[in-house]
Amino acid sequence: MPLDVIVLVLFGALLHATWNALVKAGSEKSLDAAMVALGAAAVAVPFLPFLPLPKSEAWPLILVSALFQFVYFQLVAASYRAGDIGLVYPLMRGVAPLIVASTSSIVVGEELSRGAVAGILTICTGVLTLAFESRKGGAYAILLAVANACVIACYTYVDGIGARLSGNPISYTLWIALLPPVLLFAWAFVRRGVKPVLRHVRQQWWRGLIGGAGSLGAYGLALWAMTKAPVATVAALRETSILFAVVISVVFLKERVSVWRIAAASVIALGALLLKLA
Repeated sequence: MPLDVIVLVLFGALLHATWNALVKAGSEKSLDAAMVALGAAAVAVPFLPFLPLPKSEAWPLILVSALFQFVYFQLVAASYRAGDIGLVYPLMRGVAPLIVASTSSIVVGEELSRGAVAGILTICTGVLTLAFESRKGGAYAILLAVANACVIACYTYVDGIGARLSGNPISYTLWIALLPPVLLFAWAFVRRGVKPVLRHVRQQWWRGLIGGAGSLGAYGLALWAMTKAPVATVAALRETSILFAVVISVVFLKERVSVWRIAAASVIALGALLLKLA
């Protein structure tokens, strides 16, 4: 994988870990997840007039992606309510690339080299080590995290293919950001009522805007990378975001660093090196 692709995917991983930390730190996780989606749409809209529309072949995938994103944000919020970020985040991000790597030859016809497979498996091993090192969270949290990993694998394929068909991965990324917040807030209005939701938006708008910009940037970089490298390889490299999540937890949340976390971080770094050499 080219060095510039690796660097940009790693930067996207940092952005991804940051917006997840914002959701985890919030008091209303479902609404905060919806606000991240809304923030992404708000950031996307000003750029749309300056970019070409995605090609017609990509529009059905944009609609399917919106449905997967709706389910994804709901499961993110539910997972963070049920378990510690140290458990559910690594599981969500670690299982997904395993699913993609094991099925990419069937779904998108991509054959991975032995080095790429070794790198993917190494990264996933490190990520899953971090998950099982955590002591908070139970069977329900694990079930939610694994379910969301399946959703992540599905929209990774949908958007990886969509970005290639669109003719412009940046335009595709911005358009797929528009529909999920509509679905998420419609659901929130039905469940909670309009006034409580709008009150939370007025109080926490900054969380959604910062998180949304990070979410959009992270995913846009990943989709661009998927036009330059195999989908499974990019999906695995994105999961180095757990390294940044560990740093955030230590520096900003003042959590302790165990030997297991240091070991897992080293394994993830080794996996990223193997992908570079593949």
